Amino acid sequence: MDTHKTTMARQIAEAASIFQQQRTGLTPQSVTVVLSEDTLVITLHGALSFAEKVLARSAEGAAQVQEFHRQLFASSSDELIQEIRRITGVEVQEAAAEIEPATGAVVHAFTTGTMVQVFHLSKRVPETPPRITGDGAAAPHHDHDPGMAAGSSPPK
Repeated sequence: MDTHKTTMARQIAEAASIFQQQRTGLTPQSVTVVLSEDTLVITLHGALSFAEKVLARSAEGAAQVQEFHRQLFASSSDELIQEIRRITGVEVQEAAAEIEPATGAVVHAFTTGTMVQVFHLSKRVPETPPRITGDGAAAPHHDHDPGMAAGSSPPK
C-alpha cells in the first residue's frame, strides 16, 4: 500500500473509532482498515459491550445484537460516510454493517456495487509469506508478532 493510501487508511480508522464511541459510548479495542481500489472495509475489534457479549451467547441473542447494530449503523452512518468522502475524495455508493458476536468485531463495508466478502481471521497474518510444500499446501507458520497492519490502531 502506498504512503498516501496508508495515511488515508489511518485517518479512516481514527474516524471510525470516534464514530463508534459517539454512537455507542464504547471505544473499540482496535480498528483495522482495508482500502483497495473501490472497496473500503473497516473492522472495529472489541466493539461490543459486556451486556451485548452476554446476550450474544445464544443464537437468538446473537441475532438480536446483529440486528440492533445493523439498524444503528443504517440510521447513523451519514456522518462517517461524509468523513470517508472528505478523506478519500470519493463518494460512498453503498454501506453495510455486520457484527461478529463471538469476538465483538463490527465490520463496516463500503462498496461500489460489487460483492464484498469479509473473512475475520483467527489471528494476524504473518508478514513473511508461508512456505508452500510440494503438494501445494501452506506449511505451518509460527510468526506471533507481525507488527501493526496499515490502517490499524494498536489495542488500547
